Amino acid sequence: MTFKHNFKKVLSATAFAAALVVAPAANVSAATNDASSTQQSATATSQDQQASQDQAASQSSAANQSSSTSTSSATSTSTVKKVAKKTTKKKATKKAKKTSKKSTKKTTKKTTKAATAAVTASADQSQATDQQDDAAKKAAEAAAKKAAAAKKAAAKKKAAAKKKAAAKKAAAKKKAAARKKAAAKKKAAQKSAEKTAKYWIAMRESGGYYTARNGSCYGRYQLLISYLGGDLSKKNQERTADRYVYGRYGSWVNAKRFWLAHNWY
Repeated sequence: MTFKHNFKKVLSATAFAAALVVAPAANVSAATNDASSTQQSATATSQDQQASQDQAASQSSAANQSSSTSTSSATSTSTVKKVAKKTTKKKATKKAKKTSKKSTKKTTKKTTKAATAAVTASADQSQATDQQDDAAKKAAEAAAKKAAAAKKAAAKKKAAAKKKAAAKKAAAKKKAAARKKAAAKKKAAQKSAEKTAKYWIAMRESGGYYTARNGSCYGRYQLLISYLGGDLSKKNQERTADRYVYGRYGSWVNAKRFWLAHNWY
């Protein structure tokens, strides 16, 4: 009963299969012994009992082996599961690391590419800005140069106009001075001519004497005594003679010309 209880308790599906294999083998052995010798029935019986005991022992051993196998199998399965789990975990970790590394590498590459593009764009923008600044600077310089040239041209034009005006003014002044000089020279010449003609007439009329007398004519220029108004002085004779000549002939030169034509004036 104890053996059967233990057998039922321990026996698994594998142990039960092993028992089924062992039992027919014992039966075959017993049948063979019965066929060989009838005389050995007691012995066979004894052998059967022995076989039963051996079978029981075998079954116990098989049960123990099955139990051990089950335990070993369970342990092995647990170990395999642990190893498989560890391997899976390791593979997963490795895969995760690989994926993470790949993702990091891809992200780094993408980031580097973006940074390079940004740097290139910044450099292009900086270059464009520099070009714009250079263009603006050149335009400002050109405008300043043009303004300076225009200012210089205006100053030059103004200076030329001023110089021209000054030259014109100087020319006008010079011309006026020349006219004045000419007029003065002419006047001087006329004065000299007048003086010469007056002296010439005085010498022809009285020889130059203020007291010369010829009938009703008296003095340096032989004027009628009535012209002198009773004042026979040199000053009055000069003043009266000038008044007479300028009033009648316009000048002593004209009076001389008349005298030369008529022998009197």
